[in-house]
Amino acid sequence: MRRCLWLLVLLCGFGVAHAAPKTVLVLGDSLSAAHNIPVEAGWVHLLDVRLGKMVPKWRAVNASISGETSLSGRHRLPALLQTYQPTVLVIELGANDGLRGLPLPALRDNLTAMIELAQRHKARVLLLGIELPVNYGPQYRDGLRAIYADLARERKVALLPFLLEGVALDPDLMQADGLHPVAAAEPRVLENVWKVLQPLLRAPNVH
Repeated sequence: MRRCLWLLVLLCGFGVAHAAPKTVLVLGDSLSAAHNIPVEAGWVHLLDVRLGKMVPKWRAVNASISGETSLSGRHRLPALLQTYQPTVLVIELGANDGLRGLPLPALRDNLTAMIELAQRHKARVLLLGIELPVNYGPQYRDGLRAIYADLARERKVALLPFLLEGVALDPDLMQADGLHPVAAAEPRVLENVWKVLQPLLRAPNVH
């Protein structure tokens, strides 16, 4: 009996170790695409390294493109979901909509469509919010902030209100454009994401 139990344990362990890793798909813009820094220094790559050390293993797929808007992300998402079948979808979009002063209702509509599509694919969703420079005015900035909070509550998805919390206001951690973190700041960005993402990885009913 002991030999049978030990064999079962070994087989189960072998199966866990060799199972295909579950996927975290990151759909974002330049803040997730390692803009002007080595790809290996970006927070998504750092996330992939961390996920690869888990048992069972996970992986991060970075589908982020510099300049991406919520509309272009919405158009790309169906094929990405079909290709990667993610367990978790991280949506980091809206900064370029905001910087271009695009209508906030359109951003809300695009984010809503992406959340609903991901949920139909049985993926858990994490929204990463962003803040705009103060020169965009309180009404627009507050409206952008409210979109993420409202969608997280209404659609029951996880939310990180500000991706660059603890980074954006420190000139030593930001590139000369004032919009993108330097490589040394990316571990801090990862920690911001990790504290909200980690519970989604541990959820018992993820596929």
